[in-house]
Amino acid sequence: MRLRSAGESPEPASFSMTPHLINRVAILGTGLIGGSFALALRKYATDLHLAGWDRPEVARSADAKGGFDAVFSGDPGAVLRDADLILVALPIGVTLDLLPEIARVASPNALVTDACSTKLRIVQTAQELFGKEGAPLFLGGHPMAGREVAGIANADADLFRGAAYALIGKANGEPAVARDARVAAFVKLVEKIGARPIWLGAQQHDYAVGMASHLPQLLAVALGAFLYDRLDENGLPITVAGPGLRDTLRLAGSPYATWRDIVLTNREVLSAALDLLARRIDDLRERLSSRELEADFEAANELYKLLRGLESPRH
Repeated sequence: MRLRSAGESPEPASFSMTPHLINRVAILGTGLIGGSFALALRKYATDLHLAGWDRPEVARSADAKGGFDAVFSGDPGAVLRDADLILVALPIGVTLDLLPEIARVASPNALVTDACSTKLRIVQTAQELFGKEGAPLFLGGHPMAGREVAGIANADADLFRGAAYALIGKANGEPAVARDARVAAFVKLVEKIGARPIWLGAQQHDYAVGMASHLPQLLAVALGAFLYDRLDENGLPITVAGPGLRDTLRLAGSPYATWRDIVLTNREVLSAALDLLARRIDDLRERLSSRELEADFEAANELYKLLRGLESPRH
């Protein structure tokens, strides 16, 4: 395996090409999610040619990681033209910029999907670009897996095991596109890497992840910044912190660059959620001296049990 330049074509596959099935995979973005997807396919799927694409310095790191058959930089067309499956694992803004090129260059038989954390803007743009005759098929996606640290160095073949994998249809439930052979083949790959496919509408997805993922991130940031501003010369109160605070603030280790586009494209959901949560915090403050807080603790305990019940053991 070696890093290839923009103009160099991928090596021919050693297997025969079957229409509408996935043999050649192109992953645009070889960081945590894209790199983990490649490693997972390498571990749990067989006979796939995996090509990656990224900025030169990132591509070199991905090439060294060993999950790809070839890694490219420069013109993405080198990996797009022959791919059966194209996964875009890049920030939302970069993904939106690349979608026109992908729609223009990719094979009409290809399936294009993304891993962005918000879906409405992505799906709206994709409908304009991929809804034309002779264009590839687009399927919005979002693996609900990740870490507070980014980059190919933190990629893991088992990152997706037990995690929900959102697939975006036009309406709630499984849409007609799920019956396309390319989509069916992709869903099988998602299941092979240990994830749980869930069909959602774009707005439904953005609301759900806004509440379950994006809001907790902002709360961790707010609490971390609040405590940081109150550190004294002895490091108090952090010097007496136990594992509970570290667990609570795990998300605070995520970089702003990862979250900038997410917040910008889901700001209406997040603004409403923060308003409602602020009211809940006001209620808690009013009841600090009463036993009425017991009901809040019980509700929180029940939610925690539900979350534990959703967990699946890694294999």
